[in-house]
Amino acid sequence: MVETKNFILRSKNGTETSVFTGKQPRQAALKAANRIGGTKSKPVEIRLRERGTKKIHIFKGWKEIVSAPKNKPAWMPDKINKPFVKKAGIEKLD
Repeated sequence: MVETKNFILRSKNGTETSVFTGKQPRQAALKAANRIGGTKSKPVEIRLRERGTKKIHIFKGWKEIVSAPKNKPAWMPDKINKPFVKKAGIEKLD
């Protein structure tokens, strides 16, 4: 069983702000994209450093407002935010 990992949101200049968890980097990137925003025509660069390693996973992410699924629970609104990410690469810190 794969355990959850911590991924730290990192800016271009090296400052680290938020921590997102997930079993895979993509799962943490989806959580970050939902919070950060961006659009499909102008995606935001998401840089996540895996805690305990020197790997930085780089994604392009955005979110869109879509209709909720047909089998949604009663408390869910009719329109929801849906995050999207595409892997752009991996960097290694020195």
